[in-house]
Amino acid sequence: MTKHFLVLAGLTAAFAMGAALAKEDDAPSKRFTAERIFDMEYATGPQVSPDGRTIVYVRHSMDKMTDRDTGHLWTIDLETDAHRPLLGAGSGAGAPRWSPDGSRLLYTTATDGKPELRVMYMDTGLTYSLSQFPKPPGAATWSPDGKSIAFTMFVPGEKPGFAKPLTPPEGAKWADPVKVIDDLTFRFDGAGYLEDGATQVFVVPADGGTPRQVTYGDADIGQPAWLDNNTLLVSGNTAEDRDDDPNESEIYAVKLSDLSIRPLTDRNGPDYSPTPSPDGKTIAYLGYDDELKAYQQNHLYVMDGDGRNSRELAADFAGSPSNMSWSDDGKTLYFLFEEHGVLSVSSVDLRGRISEVVTGLGGASIGRPYADGSYSVGGSGRHAKIAYTAGFTDRPAEVAVVGTNGKNAKVLTDLNADVLPYLDMARIEELKITSSHDGQEIEAWVALPPDFKADGSFPLILEIHGGPFAMYGPFFASEIQRYAAEGYVTVYVNPRGSTGYGEAFAQEIDLAYPGHDYDDLMSVVDDLVARNYADPQRLFVTGGSGGGILTAWIVTKTDRFAAAAAVKPVINWMTMALSADIGQFVRKYWVREDPWSNPEAFLERSPISYVDKVVTPTLVMVGEEDWRTPAWEAEQFYTGLKMNGVDTAYIRVPDSPHHIAGRPSLLIAKTDNIMGWFAKYDPAKQGKNDDTE
Repeated sequence: MTKHFLVLAGLTAAFAMGAALAKEDDAPSKRFTAERIFDMEYATGPQVSPDGRTIVYVRHSMDKMTDRDTGHLWTIDLETDAHRPLLGAGSGAGAPRWSPDGSRLLYTTATDGKPELRVMYMDTGLTYSLSQFPKPPGAATWSPDGKSIAFTMFVPGEKPGFAKPLTPPEGAKWADPVKVIDDLTFRFDGAGYLEDGATQVFVVPADGGTPRQVTYGDADIGQPAWLDNNTLLVSGNTAEDRDDDPNESEIYAVKLSDLSIRPLTDRNGPDYSPTPSPDGKTIAYLGYDDELKAYQQNHLYVMDGDGRNSRELAADFAGSPSNMSWSDDGKTLYFLFEEHGVLSVSSVDLRGRISEVVTGLGGASIGRPYADGSYSVGGSGRHAKIAYTAGFTDRPAEVAVVGTNGKNAKVLTDLNADVLPYLDMARIEELKITSSHDGQEIEAWVALPPDFKADGSFPLILEIHGGPFAMYGPFFASEIQRYAAEGYVTVYVNPRGSTGYGEAFAQEIDLAYPGHDYDDLMSVVDDLVARNYADPQRLFVTGGSGGGILTAWIVTKTDRFAAAAAVKPVINWMTMALSADIGQFVRKYWVREDPWSNPEAFLERSPISYVDKVVTPTLVMVGEEDWRTPAWEAEQFYTGLKMNGVDTAYIRVPDSPHHIAGRPSLLIAKTDNIMGWFAKYDPAKQGKNDDTE
């Protein structure tokens, strides 16, 4: 529940007296303890109103009774700084979007577990549901005249089969019918076994009514954007071989008058995120020519509203643009990009001239320090503003605002002022280390325990990000704070392969992963030991997904770590390519071989091939419903370690997909079990603490 506090002046003196009389041992811990995760709040999705005077955003809090991260809509008046809830208590909601005239607000919610799209009239606060939705609606967007709303929704298809099942007698209890699967991708992480059908685009009157389906077929179609009141832009891959080409997509124009559909792009490579200018004369979009590499960076393009005259904007820009928004006059395009651990927003005009507007976006979650955030543009003239999620090392994301000229940036919220100022938080230092492999600069951050002294006595945790094409940054993370609070110097690193440092740096691991990113990580550990930040006998390593495979890879190459915890790892690239939800991507882009014709290409960089080299006590952990790095990946390593007499344990997280810590209690369980495993093998604790729970 969102925290509300009533300060009673009459209690102040009594509280002070009680605190003075209390025994020191009875005082609450000033460390970031496990239960503090339930106290955290953070902001996402800030949206500026069309007049530039109000921001609505999603305020996230941890509901201890339901064990859920819950979102609520709040508003900020930019003239008075009034900060208020928009809906009543208990009204979870998300994805707010202003109507073009700012009189209404579209948002998502769920009533009795049923997904809804609702609209609120801002002058009265009254809300209504747009329709009854058999499946969850998504990607909702207003038409330019505010009369219609486009959205996506899954449409069930015909179930494949080769025999018609018999009808059981009334009251009989027969087995469930068999399930026939004939798609190449039949499972996906977070969705489980896929229902037959496809995502399509619908339109519904903004006053509510019956949704009208406007795209059809067996291919998923999404990302609706209004070119004008009668034309939608959408993106998808309608090719016959789409299952074997997971990176392909085109942009299409759909005429609502007759539902005719016309492709506007046709290259070999993805074209997506159509973003029309306010007058509909120009379409911005993202894409690239597919060269079958493991990592390929977005390029920013514009074309005329009819699909002609396509050209690249800012071809020399070193970053990878995303999340585009137009200025009110259609002369400037804003975009988000990763840059050395942080997110930034820049603007580009139609001549390709770029200006940086704001940097330091981040913090879309409280778990790990990934660079993730959002922004929106609203208003015109002197009221033109950008609202964004501001990231910090010492607190979760807040709502901030800045002029579109980059001036007068201001943080508007302080969502954890009731908790964090009273705790001893870890101090974060930035590191820039030279890799032992080739001298490349590697960026990292280290969280120092509250009582830290550079005396060489502290244990160290190397925490490795997933992806592998992702980026950590100087952002608050509950996992990092928990490790530091328990006395671990905790370092998190962007080794080669990380994004935000240019395409060439990310491409360093193409056909070489895991590989010399190992040298980058070890160079960081060497540096911290040399600084006397850590005891070389008390080193530990962990990471999830891509960080999981790197953890497993590390223990096949060195015995310097006292213990390791590989979370949701890839252990065998061959089984990954043949059974994971992104198996086709692994085969076609990351390995570029077939497992049956060249198994060695998969096995030579699989930790399972070197499991007999491991001596480090290694914990493995995975979600029971993880289809990105399925449980049998972790199980292969666990079994191999057991067969070779290495201390190991296997933790299965119930009801969890790849996002293993999606609920607050699971985030606690993950970090505390990892620390319990490390404590069991900490040389400084041998004989002192045999409790691994």
